Amino acid sequence: MYHLSRRNLILSAAGAGAAFSLPKPLAFIDAALAQKGPEAGKGFKHFKVGDIQMTSIYDGSVDRPNAAGFIKNASIDDVKGALRASALAEDNVPNLFTVPVARVGSKTILFDAGTGGQIAPSAGQFAENLKAAGIDAAKVDTILISHFHPDHILGLMTKETNAPVYATAEIVMPETEYKWWTDPAVFGKLPDARHGLAKRIQAVFPGWKDKGQIRLVGNDVEVAPGVRTIDAPGHTPGHMAFHVSSGRDQLLVLADVVTYNPVFLRNPGWHGSFDADGALAETHRRKLMDRAITDKAMVTAYHFIFPAAGTIAKDGAGFAFNPVA
Repeated sequence: MYHLSRRNLILSAAGAGAAFSLPKPLAFIDAALAQKGPEAGKGFKHFKVGDIQMTSIYDGSVDRPNAAGFIKNASIDDVKGALRASALAEDNVPNLFTVPVARVGSKTILFDAGTGGQIAPSAGQFAENLKAAGIDAAKVDTILISHFHPDHILGLMTKETNAPVYATAEIVMPETEYKWWTDPAVFGKLPDARHGLAKRIQAVFPGWKDKGQIRLVGNDVEVAPGVRTIDAPGHTPGHMAFHVSSGRDQLLVLADVVTYNPVFLRNPGWHGSFDADGALAETHRRKLMDRAITDKAMVTAYHFIFPAAGTIAKDGAGFAFNPVA
């Protein structure tokens, strides 16, 4: 059984039923959770999925301005309303980075690799918080990459030399994503601002693959005991989520299927400027939210408010998130 944070604002069961025709209470993020990250010294959170120990590791955050075009099919005022409803400031949308880590048997598995401190001075806390959580970075066995946006992959490589940070770990990547980014023709499909990222990917990943450190996979592949891939394109052409199971317990590692929860869970039909194909991203977002509810699975997502793990419930035309305590 999963417990909700005592800092959440809880509706009564009767009130929830009246408001949303739901059989049990919902939890909404209140002002106490409107902080951008965890309290000082608490940049990790352990929780369980059956016999698997999961840990959310906080890497920091940056602010996205709430400007025209941030949401392709919603206005600035619409986004302000979504932020207000979660007791958040209206002018900026915090972009938080949280890396899920699984301990499966004797194996330590990262789901994405964090920013590597290469996005902004306010991000790059992963290594410190990983150590505080009692996890040895030198003993990471596997890194499962959801997609190739910089906040998910730059933690794989050093800034100065592109040397691998996890020299002995196997790196598992979606084959579709790899082929898209390593195609010489990709520069004609990308804005100029992304060309540097594509050049770096093409300079690094094929060499690692030739040395056997990278393994490419497709849909519904078991990449570790109890961990399977889920194709979920839209955010990027080859974006991938993951299904974790142990006994009767399940977890969907959503990566960027849903990004900032006060905005995109409340409004799953909104298309972010960072989505390659907004309509396709929405299709997979709704599909996996429905799957989580039907299967009574937990979820974790890379850009949710820390600790970024909990359960999902229907909430009118959108969804509500109940974080783990």
